[in-house]
Amino acid sequence: MPSQVVINPITRLEGHGKVTIFLDDKGEVSRAYLQIPELRGFENFLVGRQAEDAPQITSRICGVCPTAHHTAATKALDDLYKVDPPPTAKMIREMLYSVFMLEDHALHLFFLGGPDFVVGPTAPKAERNVVGVIQKAGIEIGKQVIAMRKDLRGILTELGGKVIHPVYGLPGGVAKPVTADMQVRFKEIAARGLKFASFCEKLFEDVVLGNPAYVKAIMSEGYTHRTYYMGLVDEKNRENFYDGQIRVVNPSGSEVARFPAQEYLDHIAEHSEPWTYVKFPFLKKVGWKGFVDGPDSGVYSVAPMARLNVCDDMATPQAAELYEKYFETLGGKPVHHTLANHWARVIEIVYAAERFNGLVSDARITDPDIRTIPTETPKEGVGVVEAPRGTLIHHYKSDDRGILTSANLIVATQHNSARIAMSVDKAARAVIHKGVVDDGILNQVEMAFRAYDPCHACATHSLPGRMPLLVTILGPDGTLLREIRRDG
Repeated sequence: MPSQVVINPITRLEGHGKVTIFLDDKGEVSRAYLQIPELRGFENFLVGRQAEDAPQITSRICGVCPTAHHTAATKALDDLYKVDPPPTAKMIREMLYSVFMLEDHALHLFFLGGPDFVVGPTAPKAERNVVGVIQKAGIEIGKQVIAMRKDLRGILTELGGKVIHPVYGLPGGVAKPVTADMQVRFKEIAARGLKFASFCEKLFEDVVLGNPAYVKAIMSEGYTHRTYYMGLVDEKNRENFYDGQIRVVNPSGSEVARFPAQEYLDHIAEHSEPWTYVKFPFLKKVGWKGFVDGPDSGVYSVAPMARLNVCDDMATPQAAELYEKYFETLGGKPVHHTLANHWARVIEIVYAAERFNGLVSDARITDPDIRTIPTETPKEGVGVVEAPRGTLIHHYKSDDRGILTSANLIVATQHNSARIAMSVDKAARAVIHKGVVDDGILNQVEMAFRAYDPCHACATHSLPGRMPLLVTILGPDGTLLREIRRDG
């Protein structure tokens, strides 16, 4: 009987990692760890650079969510220079951001998370991928997904400059206007985007919600944690990807905080562990109580499920209807079932498509007034957006010349890191018994982190200084032979 099971590498996520599962003498799980061995230091890379470089540098953090970092960095520059972009510039930014969210969520639905449901969580490994999804759903669906993503990425390229590393964001506005010709073409794509979003929602309802076994898995205790939740809301407490205030609700769904991004340090602190490079943010006023949930623990979650828990409504009609159905089906608000992130993500696909359609159809989108030139001396700025994976915060300080002296990034996967660690441990305990493990069982452990759509390329950073490091050397029988330790 194995005493240790290792999943390395873990699959269908952005970044790298492994899961180490320790079994007791009876073959039951004593502890499971999600370990992230990679380290990136973009906060340090930014120091000494011109503030205007930040949107381009930080977009290199991740090739999947560069638009999120680019936009958060651009908003941080607005705040750094105390400049308010013209209304049209804000509309263009939000329109492009809605296009990005629609494209990125579709990527996760069909390529990363979707195979676990469309093909099946215990299907052969070779089939649990986008090819398996297309084989199960049909070649025409595959063509539709590829064509839609191509159209959306075309908009990001044309208006954003580049699809992977956008260059459109400037302090006080954007670099390129939407012309009348662009508006006509983008409206056609937006109309197709709405149909595509409805198709995604219908596919999820038919394949997942239409399967009682899948619904039972979603609502099972092995994939459930009762934590706090965080996300951006507008003035009416409706979900918003681009702007608003950060709202926090407790495990019962009651608001406990609502604050502008500039006050995030009053509410969020960070804990570290020696076995991973990912930090564990927690609610400062509740405190770090370890990897436990409940109202006495400061652990919180972001991402699609959290955003729906935090908001009181959706700002577009079809998404609002789905929002009501979601909570009615899953037993009321808030929803604590980790796998419900997939359904919440589909609802956000619909919201992103509707928001894209509404913004591109607005006559003001072609106004040539797209930038307010900064005149203030820079000092400090904070920008926030809702990345596909959750709340993303960029915080910069500079000297009077606009040269960055410090930077702090708290990305969505960091916000989620404590809950993800808890989810992997709890799922392993739920599905592994008497030492019996196979590929399907281990995939059900991976499903616990995959629901968050984690991006560990984004989540592993260091503040100025040295990263704590602990190297443990074990003998063949598992006996500790030596530890090599470096404190930060």
